[in-house]
Formats: sequence, structure tokens, C-alpha cells
Amino acid sequence: MYKLLIFDWDGTIIDSAARIISSMQQAARDLEQPELSDAAVRDIIGLGLPEAIRVLIPGVDEAMIPAMRERYGHYYLGVDETPTALFDGVHETLLSLKNKGYRLAVATGKSRRGLQRVFEDTGLEYLFEASRCADETTSKPDPHMLEEILAETGVSAADAVMIGDTEFDLEMAVRAGMDNIAASYGAHHIDRLRRYNPVLEMHAFPELESWLVERSLER
Repeated sequence: MYKLLIFDWDGTIIDSAARIISSMQQAARDLEQPELSDAAVRDIIGLGLPEAIRVLIPGVDEAMIPAMRERYGHYYLGVDETPTALFDGVHETLLSLKNKGYRLAVATGKSRRGLQRVFEDTGLEYLFEASRCADETTSKPDPHMLEEILAETGVSAADAVMIGDTEFDLEMAVRAGMDNIAASYGAHHIDRLRRYNPVLEMHAFPELESWLVERSLER
């Protein structure tokens, strides 16, 4: 049975794709960069901001990246009012899992500032014992983020599972030698996630707890 459940944030716990897309598009417009399509921005959800910008704007001047990051943060954390909300059943499921003895962590492409903001907005910080953000370590899909969480918690890769909605989440888990669970309702289509052989395809957040309970009973 898994001891540690590591969650991506955007697209797995919170429905933030629309705001990410809108904020990134407006940041590009402010800096007179090429127009970014919805699909292009959706594809980079999960990456750290510098890596995402390099993918979205091939050949971008490195000096432009801090400005893009500032403009994106300006919209996502402040001006943009596109709604974001927890997916159905998230709080109740996380609390129940914690009460059952599972240890919970977050591995996110957000900055620490961004994660702290959503922790405060959602009131979920108390449920997680560890977290890593893209501005603190190497961006997904490099496994370093997961390796740091495992080292901090003292849990082996065999006793942990990564739950995410993008190829970056699942590739990171594979590279860390860790099982992965695919959230089909997030940024990347489930067909893209199946390439990483998830142990579960999760179509709604509460399915995670049901599956874990069934799995524990089978052992």
C-alpha cells in the first residue's frame, strides 16, 4: 500500500486551466509577443514558467522571460478574474485520506508564491506535509522535484505515487521510479497520459480514495 500520495495542483486539485490560458495570453500581448492559442498554452500547463515560455515562444530572448513571468503573475494572481475552483470532492477526499493515515504532498509547476496564494485561498495547506515548486528546484518532467520530496519525507519511490493530469507529471514519476495515476479531467487528454502506464485512470477526484481502499483490501 502506498504511504505517500504526491499531487500535482493545477488541473488535478484545482480547475485553473482557463485562468492560466487567459493570463498567459494577456502577458504575451502586453509584451507584443505572438498570439498564443488556447491549445498551445494548455499543452505547457505543469511546466515551470521559464520552461513554459521557451516552449510557447521558440527562440525567445532570455531577457524577455522575467518580464513575461512578471506579467503572467500580475494577471494570474491579481487582475484576471477567470474563476478557479477545487474539483468536486477534493477537500473531503483529501481529509479522509489523511485521516486514513496517508501522507500527502504537492509537486507543482507553480512558484512558491503562487502555491502559497492558493493554499491560503483554499485552506488546504494543513493537509500537506511537504511541497515543491518549480522555482525551488528543477522543472517537471525532471524527477528532481519528486526525489527531494522523497528525501524530505523518508519514503521510498516504491511506497509513493504521483497523481497528475499532464504528461509532465507522469513522465516525472516514471523517471523517478514511481507509480503514477492519471487524472483524465485535467489539461492533457487521457490518450496522452496512457503512454506512461498509469496504475489508475481517475475520472473524478473521489475515485482515488475508492481505488486505494479497494487496493488495500486486496492485499
